[in-house]
Amino acid sequence: MPWSTPTLREVRSLVRDAVRASLPGADANVPNSVLRVLSDNQGALCHLTLQYVDWLALQLLPDTAETEWLDRHGQIWLVNADGSTGRKMATLAHGRASFTATVDGTVIPAGTQLQSGVNMPPEAGSPNSIVDFETLADITTSNASPVVGEIRALDPGSFGNLPPDSTLSMPTPIQGVNQTATVVSLTGGTDTETDEQLRARILRRIRQPPMGGAAYDYEAWALAVPGVTRAWAAPNEMGIGTVTVRFLMDDLRADNDGWPEAEDITAVADYLDKVRPVAVKDCYVVAPIKQFIDITILDLVPNTEEAMAEIEQSLRDMLFVKAAPGQAIFAAWVSYAIMNAPSVQSFKLVTDDDYVMASAGHMAVLGTILYEESDT
Repeated sequence: MPWSTPTLREVRSLVRDAVRASLPGADANVPNSVLRVLSDNQGALCHLTLQYVDWLALQLLPDTAETEWLDRHGQIWLVNADGSTGRKMATLAHGRASFTATVDGTVIPAGTQLQSGVNMPPEAGSPNSIVDFETLADITTSNASPVVGEIRALDPGSFGNLPPDSTLSMPTPIQGVNQTATVVSLTGGTDTETDEQLRARILRRIRQPPMGGAAYDYEAWALAVPGVTRAWAAPNEMGIGTVTVRFLMDDLRADNDGWPEAEDITAVADYLDKVRPVAVKDCYVVAPIKQFIDITILDLVPNTEEAMAEIEQSLRDMLFVKAAPGQAIFAAWVSYAIMNAPSVQSFKLVTDDDYVMASAGHMAVLGTILYEESDT
């Protein structure tokens, strides 16, 4: 029988019965009696103790632990790519910005602060409504052409990632330099790993202990890199003795379906080269190849914008769980995902064919969802 904490009423009743059994002739059930008051107080203390034991039992296992205890489990089990243990912390966005000047040869000192008007989330802990950046080295400007210099965010998090051509301003003007700079690239800022992401990595580490270079070892190593949320390893795909690693960054590269950029692939490859067995002939780190799947739905009931939005989200959730490089997407999965949308009552799929990937490197991505009405 599973353990369940007795209610306060049950505990008090047990204490009263214990008092009556240990003191012949005494009755702790008499209202407002001394024995009744003492028994009920003792029962309340016992009930609090049992509640604490019940809560503590949840914390002792990582699948039910709360944040503080989950961090403790992570520090015991996990080592990240940067050498830290436990939860992957937020990282600083970094990149380059373009500066122009009115006086040739003016120097922008290292550490010069820049600001952007992007609102920061409340959890970032900044009293300002802007993101702060700084230059990483002295930049000598020229009035003939813009000069590009290295910059980074001062606050960690994905909000430091700005699109190219974004404008940055200098809160402290520098004579001879225009007070605005233009972003060339600003990427690499990741948010702190969530509880569920951390929990999944801990459980993965427990269930699949290191084996000195098994396929799941490569996946665990890739997941230790900041920003990586999913990874797959395929031994011998490129030849005997080789390993091919593919991965996604669902949060950092959300605007591109999670597909990593060249710098992300380089970061993962560099870390894998540090930890993988030297006996492995070659380790290839690549991004999956997108294969869009288009879905046509006939006679949707109810045919509303709300139902369509729910269907799209349900299909994306299904692909997040089921999709993998080379993994076919079965029509049954698609049907179940559509029917799992809360508002959907009925529908028909125009085709019930499975979506087979073109190669072992192709991975399903949701394409266009078409809604049609039958002629009859």
